Amino acid sequence: MTHYSEQIAKDLLEIKAVFLSPSKPFTWASGIQSPIYTDNRLTISYPKVRRLIANSFAEMIKEKYPDVEVIAGAATGGVPHAAWVAEILDLPMVYIRAKAKDHGAGNQIEGHIEKGQKMVIIEDLISTGGSVIGTAVAAKREGAEVLGVAAIFTYELPRGIENFEKAGIPLLTLSNYSTLIEIAKETGYVTEDELSLLKKFKENQQTWNQ
Repeated sequence: MTHYSEQIAKDLLEIKAVFLSPSKPFTWASGIQSPIYTDNRLTISYPKVRRLIANSFAEMIKEKYPDVEVIAGAATGGVPHAAWVAEILDLPMVYIRAKAKDHGAGNQIEGHIEKGQKMVIIEDLISTGGSVIGTAVAAKREGAEVLGVAAIFTYELPRGIENFEKAGIPLLTLSNYSTLIEIAKETGYVTEDELSLLKKFKENQQTWNQ
């Protein structure tokens, strides 16, 4: 766990970017019944929160990928954070669409990259990882060398971990589900029984129920 992981988890709960509801689960678009719902796009509206996120990203990337040459934002949630991180690191920035435009030049990557340029892709949230892995594939197709993905938060789902391993793409995150639910218990957001249910979801989200 990074030194900023707990503070970012607290911030996400405080600004209601994360909701926990163990007894009345949310239904994700994938159909998974989940006790957590996250909208990290809310972070852009809180200067102190987004500043901590940007500085933490920059610190982590400098430490893990000192030879990075371009910062990419995964559309849409990763784009503003990528811009702030690129500014801190004084690096070029691009953003990557989920799919190529169906008009104009048909670009999937907006901005300029060089062949072989070392890239870190920034995303706001990791569940199964499918969308950001797709953006990494697109970046590689355009000639970038993708060093890894950096995200604000991960649900730590087994399927997501497996997908990144299969794709051979390293994943770094500022905070995670395990940290967040412990912070939620410490702050009285959830009870001990609810914490047990939340831990069960992490272990196997496909069979989780209340």
